[in-house]
Amino acid sequence: MSRRHLSTLALFSAAALGLTACAGGATAADGGAGTDRTLVYAHQQEPACVFGGWIEQAYLSYQVLDSLTSLDENGKAVPWLATDWKSSADGLTWTLNLKDGVKFTDGTAVDAAAVAANFDYWVDGGNSTAAVWLGGYYDSAKAVDATTLAIKLKRPYPQLPETISQGYFGIQSAKALKERTAEQNCEAPIGSGAFTVSEWNRGQNILLKRNDEYASWPANAKVQGPAKLAAVDWRFVPDGTTRATALKADEVDAIYDVPAIDWQQLEQGGFQLQKYVTGGRPQALTFNTREGIFKDESVRKAFAYSLDRPALVKTVGLDVIPFEGNGSVSQATTDYSQKAADAYGYDAAKANQLLDAAGWTERDAEGYRTKDGKVLEAKLPYGAGSIVTADGASILQGVAEQAKAVVFKVTLISVPQSELFSGAYSKPNERDIYAGYWTSVTSGILYINWRPDTEKSPNGNNSAFTQDATLEKFILKGNSASDPAERAKAYQDAQEYIADHAYAIGLYDRLSTLAVAPDVVDVWQEHSQGGPVFHDAHFSS
Repeated sequence: MSRRHLSTLALFSAAALGLTACAGGATAADGGAGTDRTLVYAHQQEPACVFGGWIEQAYLSYQVLDSLTSLDENGKAVPWLATDWKSSADGLTWTLNLKDGVKFTDGTAVDAAAVAANFDYWVDGGNSTAAVWLGGYYDSAKAVDATTLAIKLKRPYPQLPETISQGYFGIQSAKALKERTAEQNCEAPIGSGAFTVSEWNRGQNILLKRNDEYASWPANAKVQGPAKLAAVDWRFVPDGTTRATALKADEVDAIYDVPAIDWQQLEQGGFQLQKYVTGGRPQALTFNTREGIFKDESVRKAFAYSLDRPALVKTVGLDVIPFEGNGSVSQATTDYSQKAADAYGYDAAKANQLLDAAGWTERDAEGYRTKDGKVLEAKLPYGAGSIVTADGASILQGVAEQAKAVVFKVTLISVPQSELFSGAYSKPNERDIYAGYWTSVTSGILYINWRPDTEKSPNGNNSAFTQDATLEKFILKGNSASDPAERAKAYQDAQEYIADHAYAIGLYDRLSTLAVAPDVVDVWQEHSQGGPVFHDAHFSS
């Protein structure tokens, strides 16, 4: 079997994968048929830490840390570390019962006190994404007894069990959080999960080894017991073509983020292809409503009408990447509004009429519209290779070309991950359009993305920099509604309000995709964010 022997592959070198001699070492763990072997997985991005607030970290930490709940295929929370839960009549207290006898891999108990410590750790800065999900709602978490946890809220949040199924809410050893260094917990967090972090070779791979004492699988797991695999060699391979080539050459067992151009060939070659449309905000274009040309609603609408977004996404996405018209939540999100998605079709004539009425009637030497000597220009920075994939970058190129036909000048700015995560282009005077997603299991993401951004209460996640109290009322009503119909109506009202004012327009849905070798069984995508699950996986022979 040639898989994992990179030195024999003529199609690409070990340097292309960013690997050293450690890559070949995985074969040593390869014993027996089907089980007790090492699965080699090629992922596209390497995070700074295993656990954190980025989805790439959630994918990793899901293998190492158990959560209180898991999400089933219908979007409902099912037991994991918590066996059951209930809300008080006023919706302000959640009581969770925990599995008895579960231990972290450092030997300490996964008890209510440890879980409560994790909630406090998140809101105190341990995980920024968990903190914003809990912000405005979470009050406290306390152990009633060893296996009973009480979570107090400031206002009702009926979808809490679903929300905490996301990988940002993985439970770590309280002892480890207290006694180990931040660097140690970054590189190898201590959980109770199916695998442990054995080693991390920065720029190359992370080796995950089976936790032989694993006893806390979620209710929707396919395997009840420790993982069948001995290890997972989680490699970082940024280039999509290189990942696909490695899979076809039998050098890796599974890859993430399958390039659209390789999808059909891999499918015809017998590889197992999985596609998960993530809920939450899609890959959308959000307009800066505070400064620049898009302060004017007419100009925002003109830009929306200038684009034939479905045709553009189809051309680049090859029917793999779905078009998404809704600028606030994706079609995979509960309480989705199709009306908001249908708000802006391609209509160049209407775009030109709106711009004429807004006073953009002159032209410069290059033919772009001007007003009072100012060019109708929009700066669009994007996270190249981090928030926006290679296919996504091609779609943005198409956006710029289509907008040019209505004489918008769109300046695309490719921003490296290090700069983006350091805050580049995050201020109103630095950009006109924001391109990006935010995954979620519910339309509750609207609160994170659209809570007013004010001087007294800043919201750096509000990419439009809006201060819209009417929109906030819709969202708050949806967040606290116990009746599903009332919740859906409030969330849909919010989406349609965003569309009516052209605060944002959808572009395409964010995908989590996997391609898996034919001889690998039971690799699946978990249902909160579409990350790979390796606990159940094994080889067919």
